Amino acid sequence: MVLVDAHELTKIYRRGQEEIPALREVSLQIEAGSFVFVVGPSGCGKSTLLHLLGGMDRPTRGQLSVNGFSLDTASEDQLTRFRRENIGFVFQFYNLISSLNAIDNVTLPLLARGENSKKVHQLAGDWLDKVGLASRKRHKPAELSGGEQQRVAIARAMVSSPSLVMADEPTGDLDSANAEAIMQLMLDLNRSLGITFVVATHNEALTRIGNCVYELHNGALRQR
Repeated sequence: MVLVDAHELTKIYRRGQEEIPALREVSLQIEAGSFVFVVGPSGCGKSTLLHLLGGMDRPTRGQLSVNGFSLDTASEDQLTRFRRENIGFVFQFYNLISSLNAIDNVTLPLLARGENSKKVHQLAGDWLDKVGLASRKRHKPAELSGGEQQRVAIARAMVSSPSLVMADEPTGDLDSANAEAIMQLMLDLNRSLGITFVVATHNEALTRIGNCVYELHNGALRQR
């Protein structure tokens, strides 16, 4: 089943009178359950593409549907609801709230949906167990290593049972050993749960585990 269907996506940013094209007529289809890499140097459009696929931004032109939902024509309220129900995000610098401990950070997507607090904390604890942080649930981000913080971020992305996880340079701030471990964790979740991952990275060595690799260059996409 096709989960992501993008046709001729173009994204242009404007700075005064200047137009800056970030993506140029990008088309791709992603099958449900895939583990997809988007590679390319810094500034090539990887983050822009992930933001479009995850409903965080809109294309200037083109058509985009995810899980049968048309993102390019949706209202802002519809996009917000879609993201909460369908998309998990993992970022390079974790984006954890420093004043909250691990379990409270993981609960945030479910609390945003108005779910029961007791149930939310049980689910968050279960996910921290699954990512190997059973003994670190009450630790705040400053008390965790970079690899542990990224595991918390992955648990937060997964707790709402998304159909699609967008990971933007998820190993970019980690050493090689932690990078390998984080990528293997995401691959294990992909295989065991069938959740689709789209991972943007400049680290070519990590792409060997994916079943599809796209390359972005100056906003243009090609499949390897």
